[in-house]
Amino acid sequence: MKTEFFDSFDGTRLAFHRHGEGRPLVLLHGLFSSAQMNWIKWGHHEAIAAQGYEVIMLDFRVHGESAAPHDPEKYPVNVLVRDVAALVDHLGLAEFDLGGFSLGARTSLHAVAHGMLEPAHLVIGGMGTAGLGEWHRRAAKFRRVIDTFDAIPRGDPDYFSMQFLKSQGVDRVAARLLLDTMPDLDLALLDNIAMPTLVVCGDEDRDNGSAEELADMLPDATFVEVPGTHMSSVTKPDLGQAIADWLGERR
Repeated sequence: MKTEFFDSFDGTRLAFHRHGEGRPLVLLHGLFSSAQMNWIKWGHHEAIAAQGYEVIMLDFRVHGESAAPHDPEKYPVNVLVRDVAALVDHLGLAEFDLGGFSLGARTSLHAVAHGMLEPAHLVIGGMGTAGLGEWHRRAAKFRRVIDTFDAIPRGDPDYFSMQFLKSQGVDRVAARLLLDTMPDLDLALLDNIAMPTLVVCGDEDRDNGSAEELADMLPDATFVEVPGTHMSSVTKPDLGQAIADWLGERR
């Protein structure tokens, strides 16, 4: 595996990690996580690469090894979608697949629904209808975590989220700016997502609403359930294997 850097559309320096050889799969991580935490640490990238893929894992701005600017002008609406499009352009990818977990899934859906990217196949992990059409509610939770942070006591529903941000060394100033760039998605736009899509979610994961309902709303989706909650499902081999198996069947 190798790590590379490129300048996004606005000059922000972003990191991405490449593993394997074959058909490109651009894979996106969750909010306040990283490619390392979501895909590499648990071996998901290896399971997917074994199916004949080059797995290209972006670290979103404010995450992982990418820059976390404090300039508000670096945070236009849907900035993460623009960053992914910039990566695809940087690599000159004409034919590729796209996928993500949680925020990565949400970003992928926005990119395709708004016609910014046209992957041949789409993988959506840990995402349901509420995480798209009612994202403002989830974002409010994370704003509270950032704004109150060390004042959040043990036993508070947001205590674990605060600890996770702390463990990942998230820049809270940049993170607060990033949260304001993420609009809700008009669910009617899901009709624009015509390519074959895998919707995969933990059997105890309801953080972003119903993933099965999301699959039902997409024109050509397969729903697969794996063990775990929103936080634990990504740590289990089942998630990566489900993605690898589904993609492998389409190779």
